[in-house]
Amino acid sequence: MTLSELFHHGDFIDRHIGIDTTDAAAMLATLGLKSSAELVDQTVPAGIRFNQKLALPDAISETEALIRLKEIAGKNRVNKSYIGLGYYPTRLPNVILRNVLENPGWYTAYTPYQAEIAQGRLEALLNYQQVIIDLTGLELANASLLDEATAAAEAMAMARRVSKAASNRFFVDERVLPQTLDVLKTRATYFGFELVSGHPEGAGAEEYFGALFQYPGENGQLLDLTPHIAAAKAKGAVAIVAADLMAMVMLKSPAEMGADVAVGNTQRFGVPMGFGGPHAAYFAFKDEMKRSAPGRIIGVSIDAAGKPALRMALQTREQHIRREKANSNICTSQVLLANIAGMYAVYHGPVGVKRIAARIHRLATLFAAGVKQTGGKLVFESFYDTVQVDLGNKADAVYEAALGAGINLRRAGQGVLGVAFHEKATERDLETLLGLFTGKVFDLADLDAAVTTDFIPAGLARQSAILTHPVFNTHHSEHEMLRYLKKLENKDLALNHSMISLGSCTMKLNATSEMIPITWPEFAELHPFAPVDQTRGYLEMIDGLAEQLKAITGFDAISMQPNSGAQGEYAGLLAISRYHESRGDTQRKVCLIPRSAHGTNPATAQMMGMEVVVVDCDEQGNIDIADLKKKTEEHAADLAALMLTYPSTHGVFEEAVKEVCDLVHAHGGQVYMDGANLNAQVGLCRPADIGADVSHMNLHKTFCIPHGGGGPGMGPIGLKAHLAPFMASHVVTPVPGAQSGQGAVSAAPFGSASILPISWMYVTMMGADGLRQATEAALLNANYIATRLAGHYPVLYTGSHGRVAHECIIDLRPLKAASGVTEVDIAKRLMDYGFHAPTMSFPVAGTLMIEPTESESKAELDRFIDAMISIRAEADKVQNGVWPKEDNPLRNAPHTQADVTGEWSHPYSRQEAVFPLAYVADNKFWPTVKRIDDVFGDRNLVCSCPSTDNYG
Repeated sequence: MTLSELFHHGDFIDRHIGIDTTDAAAMLATLGLKSSAELVDQTVPAGIRFNQKLALPDAISETEALIRLKEIAGKNRVNKSYIGLGYYPTRLPNVILRNVLENPGWYTAYTPYQAEIAQGRLEALLNYQQVIIDLTGLELANASLLDEATAAAEAMAMARRVSKAASNRFFVDERVLPQTLDVLKTRATYFGFELVSGHPEGAGAEEYFGALFQYPGENGQLLDLTPHIAAAKAKGAVAIVAADLMAMVMLKSPAEMGADVAVGNTQRFGVPMGFGGPHAAYFAFKDEMKRSAPGRIIGVSIDAAGKPALRMALQTREQHIRREKANSNICTSQVLLANIAGMYAVYHGPVGVKRIAARIHRLATLFAAGVKQTGGKLVFESFYDTVQVDLGNKADAVYEAALGAGINLRRAGQGVLGVAFHEKATERDLETLLGLFTGKVFDLADLDAAVTTDFIPAGLARQSAILTHPVFNTHHSEHEMLRYLKKLENKDLALNHSMISLGSCTMKLNATSEMIPITWPEFAELHPFAPVDQTRGYLEMIDGLAEQLKAITGFDAISMQPNSGAQGEYAGLLAISRYHESRGDTQRKVCLIPRSAHGTNPATAQMMGMEVVVVDCDEQGNIDIADLKKKTEEHAADLAALMLTYPSTHGVFEEAVKEVCDLVHAHGGQVYMDGANLNAQVGLCRPADIGADVSHMNLHKTFCIPHGGGGPGMGPIGLKAHLAPFMASHVVTPVPGAQSGQGAVSAAPFGSASILPISWMYVTMMGADGLRQATEAALLNANYIATRLAGHYPVLYTGSHGRVAHECIIDLRPLKAASGVTEVDIAKRLMDYGFHAPTMSFPVAGTLMIEPTESESKAELDRFIDAMISIRAEADKVQNGVWPKEDNPLRNAPHTQADVTGEWSHPYSRQEAVFPLAYVADNKFWPTVKRIDDVFGDRNLVCSCPSTDNYG
């Protein structure tokens, strides 16, 4: 072997792709094929094929990639940040760092739609909701949103839904965070809302449907909002308070001031700044608003044995059901980060959290007192953590001196500098800051002893208790915390146990080498608004990933700002709308959406003020070309866009896709491609070549960012050159390539930037050849499953050669009609076999959509196939009367340890219940609850922590 072969620079490819050449040959033989090239020929239409090598470097090893990325990260300069503006240095307890953030048992899980095997994560999210309920004083909270700015925008939209005010105007506190106002302006434009900004006292001057207040203000100022909230509500406004979570530990809660809704960021509860994200935004509200609230709410229900069990309540999959009438287009939230924030409160408890919050305020108090003692001028005399000092013509010199000392301050106005204290601030930092601002040397002990007051007005000091539930008062030693985290992890099925074969969700390997860089200080500890010369490494990595994505997709520009797939959809339609407006085509408001589309598509179009027109599908699941022709002609004058998923949501490469794009373009529209199924395209075809003008890319699907139990995600968009100027920019840090004045869609300029290294690592380690091989393996795995299951379950849709793309849909409706066994029964029974169910009843009711991904081995595929075949045999026993329809292992699934250790009166054995195939006994996953009663949970909605006596 040559030296190059011995170094094996592309060894990661073999580690990412689960099947080897021997397995691939056997699988191809099952399909009656001799090569992957034959399969591609039968699957991907020749007319869209990218018959070239992607313009990417060759693969490099994990070690080489980490060294290269470390060199790039080293170009960042990690100063101590006192900028504030919603982002603060914080300490993530190491026990949570190692056992949650760095633990695949937590970060590789899927959204808890199958609640029986997600009880640990659901309990963690319920804890999170309880933290938010306690600190805001409101009755309910959801299980997180994407960031504070978009949470405020969701609150604005909800206010319009619930307010009875006739006005279409929305009041915004002039002290709101600048990035929040930026996002609000973008959203308001297409909702048709008028924003009015002013001092909080103006909220009651006229009629508004809602009013947003900042608490404390972006300038640090503390105001009692009670009278302003009352005045706004008296005229029909819904009162929303954007409140700092750490500050609320010491301050009167929003609810005590009369707020209807509270929003904010939980970043200060242990989540690194990460150049802007990911961070879980909180969203709390009154009970009366629960059916209008966006996002997911975790609720307490009961299982089939009457035992308490947790589940997602109310809006479980509302986008797929309500489509353009959904409360939001949110699909991914920030579950992993919400879990971290909740665990931060569990670990520290009320005493620890209060100590941290009080220390922050004490540092700010001593700094302000020292400045005043030496004749300095404070801009405000009431604040929690942020002190603004008017230095006049000395401000520039102090700012530069602080930079020289490794400290970032905020330029808050002409001659004014802001200093935002935080959990990581030290006594030495305080000494340095006092010296910079006053030119004096202070004895901190003397200063501390002399200052006996603080800067929180008496009427705003918190009196109500927080974190009283036992869960926040139990796990304070590291040993107990470790055991609690492990206890919850053991209740969840994640990718570290078995395949999660969810169609359209692409649950592939999140390799350890991809994950390592996200905790490097050079990426984790940067403020999103740090000076540009301190962020050169980030910008180089982001630009590098953008170039990789351009090569993969064929687009001319990439916007990294959208921090979820749904946000990517919104950003894509936003660019299209801005493009039409720039040409004077303001009437173009019709969005064509195939009947098979993801539910987020029509929900997003509605958010953009578009009229959704549904395009029919034919019997094969393809877009009905005749119907599309008819509707493009009908709407030639007002057609804005077509939203297209490719391969289709039915798991097929539609052969007429270029004709579809040409029809839309011929009638003045733009083509938006939903990138949910990009995993089937990489290296084989490119969205821009097919005819898409803009497409979002789920980095948490195709490009290996983990799902984290329901988030984080990233949904950057690729744009053709004519749309590129209309990508989102940012009011604080303008985005290169975007026209001036293009409003933001997310709080940070580059979205959840700290997880972008994951995708950079993946593409760098795979290279052009590896990425194509991965796609071919994904197609092979899906077709292997479809072929082997076809004799037991009908495969609903295939292409003209009888092939599926990277996923297949099996039709359970004939089985249900014959036996009474439902898709839910099969989904729950799979838990007894150690598997998470595929996507259930989407896009077709009564079906399962299976996507195995390229990361799974043939052995794992065969285990899943064997489980599905065994389940079919069980259903036949029900159909043939061997087992009663109401008492069989499918109807009673899943089975818990309590089931098999208690009395047994079923017509099947305990072994058939819990060890139905031999492999199960080798690696048994035990569901901790029986089938959950969804109806009971919605009728008896409880979304806060019950007594721990209720849990076994």
